Amino acid sequence: MTGHAIVIGGGIGGLAAAVALRHIGWQVDVLERVPAFGEVGAGLSQSPNAMRALAELGLAEQAEAASMPTWATHAMRLPSGRHLMHAPTGQNPPLRAFRRAALHRLLRQALPEDVVHAGVEVTGLAQDSEKVTVTHTAGRQDADLAVGADGIHSLTRRLLWPHAPGPRFLGYTAWLGLADTSVPVNGSMTLGRGCYFLIHPVAPGQVYWALGTTADQPGVRFDDELEQVRRRVAGWHDPIPALLEATPTEQVRHLDIHDLPDLPAYTSGRIALLGDAAHAMSPDRGQGAGQSIEDAVVLAAALADNASVPAALDAYDAQRRPRTQATARNARQAGLQAINAGPITHALTALALRLTPSTLWARLAPRTLGPLWDWTPPTLPATPDALPPG
Repeated sequence: MTGHAIVIGGGIGGLAAAVALRHIGWQVDVLERVPAFGEVGAGLSQSPNAMRALAELGLAEQAEAASMPTWATHAMRLPSGRHLMHAPTGQNPPLRAFRRAALHRLLRQALPEDVVHAGVEVTGLAQDSEKVTVTHTAGRQDADLAVGADGIHSLTRRLLWPHAPGPRFLGYTAWLGLADTSVPVNGSMTLGRGCYFLIHPVAPGQVYWALGTTADQPGVRFDDELEQVRRRVAGWHDPIPALLEATPTEQVRHLDIHDLPDLPAYTSGRIALLGDAAHAMSPDRGQGAGQSIEDAVVLAAALADNASVPAALDAYDAQRRPRTQATARNARQAGLQAINAGPITHALTALALRLTPSTLWARLAPRTLGPLWDWTPPTLPATPDALPPG
């Protein structure tokens, strides 16, 4: 089955969906409301499940070239600099760290330029048994399928489920930054009480960092966000001060952490939700973008395997909703445990990490994360109808 799809939203999930749909021979238009793509976010890591999904899209080499290997959460420290866990030697790191813009760029470069339409805002959706009609600021279009990949504040989700709860604040906030430094930096995570500082090298000479900490309410902002970070980690170990010093103020973002309560379905008729529009989650398992890319591959495979769009979307929902909702719950629990740890819990966690040999932890972590990391994407058919990449 082939047809025409309209993807609402040109973020990582939306672009991945477009790449996957074209792979199975579908014509695709991506509608993105912002007039031009700029720097969105700072950095992110992708675990093995997401890298396999990118490989199924034919982007394995490009993804590897655009990222850096990192142990990060396998190399843990206290603010004093004391090591709780060393990254194991002689093993390949399980994670790849990207500058978010680099991952977005490689997906966009896999599409012809005329597929993505910037500055087009969707205003309405209607459907019948034969088609879906998308109304937007440039007019209206009919298609066989509409994919709502329009983020945590998704209009598509609100139109399909107007009474579903909106984004839920999780009680913490984060600063993200990109440092330019010629000094080699290894990935690591520093555990403070009620806060953490994450470091990922994302490119030669460039390091992504994130500070997460508790917050009583969302929306609190500061005139100098970088100075707020400096104040909160004053006296913390190297290379944190040097990274902050090497971070331009324009490369710092402050965002509050939200997720979405579970939806009863991700699809309705000829309309599907994908990525954050369906299952926005906290960053505490590093799965937000990766689950969006998984969604894209599964959606395309379901369309290739079924005789009708509604049947394909039923199959997509049955596969994706249990996995993504469980992942979101797990991420939320992990984040709340880390951020809300009291002095005793923090001390016990640090002791347990310090007493666990790094080699043992390197073997245990993949087993613990096995249900998440071991996921294998469905094989997208090699179809003669596949449309050429950009």
